[in-house]
Amino acid sequence: MPVTVVRFNLVEPGATPGSLRARYRAAVEMAAYADEQGIGTVQTEEHHGVENNWLPSPFVFAGAVFGATRRIAVTVSAVIGPLHDPLRLAEDIAVLDLVSGGRLVTVAGIGYRPEEYIQFDVDWKGRGRLQDELLETLLRAWTGEPFTYRGRTVRVTPRPGTEPHPLLLVGGSSKAAARRAARLGLPFFPSAHLPELEAYYKERLVEYGTEGWTMMPAAETPLLHVAEDPDRAWAEYGDHLLHEARTYASWQSPGVRSAVRSGAATVAELRAEGVYRIVTPDECVALGLDSYVLHPLAGGMPVEEGWRGLRLFVERVLPRLNE
Repeated sequence: MPVTVVRFNLVEPGATPGSLRARYRAAVEMAAYADEQGIGTVQTEEHHGVENNWLPSPFVFAGAVFGATRRIAVTVSAVIGPLHDPLRLAEDIAVLDLVSGGRLVTVAGIGYRPEEYIQFDVDWKGRGRLQDELLETLLRAWTGEPFTYRGRTVRVTPRPGTEPHPLLLVGGSSKAAARRAARLGLPFFPSAHLPELEAYYKERLVEYGTEGWTMMPAAETPLLHVAEDPDRAWAEYGDHLLHEARTYASWQSPGVRSAVRSGAATVAELRAEGVYRIVTPDECVALGLDSYVLHPLAGGMPVEEGWRGLRLFVERVLPRLNE
């Protein structure tokens, strides 16, 4: 059976507090519905100071989802590690691990937007060192034992429930990220389908004498919306998808690789490109993907249209994927 994911970043350009309240409430209700229907994962992410209201607090959102669900996992992909206080992040993840019964998956990256580092007065040039410190601190903190942190003895409680610790992956598209994961014996989450980087990670595991594994996006990982009439949906809602695609693309430096990076400048180009796809239920089944990533509120998609697409997937696609 393919992996099924519902993605939320809560983007809404030109939002009001009331419209954002409705969007956040809808996202939690969609997560509860996805949980009831057997979808496997909610995926969310972190970005700061974005005019279109991109979600800045993925762990707070994850807590809301856990409170409304019983089985579904939440993957934070990715938390921008150097922007967080390591001890507070260790506490937050431990509490969420306990609340959820081990359903939280954290992918730690270093980000690619200098303006986010400026906002939090964090040294952009020192982000690699800060990421090393964060990951090492999380692993020590979750033992529940006292340890030395920045020259003082500290202890983080409560201990998480998951043994040996909550699922923590190192994300990125660089050799530095792969080395970091291998050195610490943590699984690696390449940000795109990068077999050569996976091979490099495995070589470093041997070099460091550690164990790990890779969770890598498939070569084809489109963001999906399901509609009875894709032509109508593209005409009415394509601008929402294009807005998100262009916002995300504007952040990418040449060295950053992403499974969902788009080069489109128009709705027509976005549709032809295939990173975002609006498909009928039959077309969705016929894709034959290893992972189905639904994006029901993409780019400020109206909530009612997001519900239509999610219900179509659950009622007319998901049963056939389970056959």
